[in-house]
Amino acid sequence: MNTTENKLHILLCEDEESLGMLVREYLQAKGYDAELFLDGEAGYKAFMKGKYDMCLLDVMMPKMDGFALAREIRLINADVPIIFLTARNLKDDILEGFKLGADDYLTKPFSMDELVYRMEAILRRVRAKSQRVVAQYQLGNFTFDTRRQTLSIGDKQTKLTTKESELLTMLCTHVNDVLERELALKTIWIDDNYFNARSMDVYITKLRKHLKDDPNIEINNVHGKGYRLIVPNMKEE
Repeated sequence: MNTTENKLHILLCEDEESLGMLVREYLQAKGYDAELFLDGEAGYKAFMKGKYDMCLLDVMMPKMDGFALAREIRLINADVPIIFLTARNLKDDILEGFKLGADDYLTKPFSMDELVYRMEAILRRVRAKSQRVVAQYQLGNFTFDTRRQTLSIGDKQTKLTTKESELLTMLCTHVNDVLERELALKTIWIDDNYFNARSMDVYITKLRKHLKDDPNIEINNVHGKGYRLIVPNMKEE
């Protein structure tokens, strides 16, 4: 069983006390160390003093609402994952949440299992991003700069989109081996649903086009499993 020291610390801000206590107890049963605060101001003070691995913020709270709290949190920590919990399903609210840097948005009433599933999906993505960052990969005749998100060959340089860069980076970390579809989807797209799977297929096609100038490089489909980036004698810097 996990000790308190190695449990993930969750900041839970929910002004409906009965729901907050229910969520806290469920998260604690799942092995998280969750602290409940009933208004945004109390949550902000706690965040200033403690170290949290994730924030679950109700949108409609007294003293400081969830959006205002998220703004303050982002000034202190730009990377801590944030999930908004709300009884409102308005498009403008959802867009506002994502503009503030939310990682997900859950509308009440929600399933506790779904909440934990979404939390775990986000945490997997965060862990993957926190792994050792390789500045450059030498892919045959190509140079892939992971920080600048550029793919260069000779005098030609292609600026990759964020998802193209993230997907190519994952392929590079599994070079000449299988990158499982589910892992890539849950890391980059958070969810492995049908629409995200089709989206990833489109990005794989785009990467193949970007890499076509070196015939020794291939991205192969591995039926029922995922993709394999084939690069002879690949180097990383």
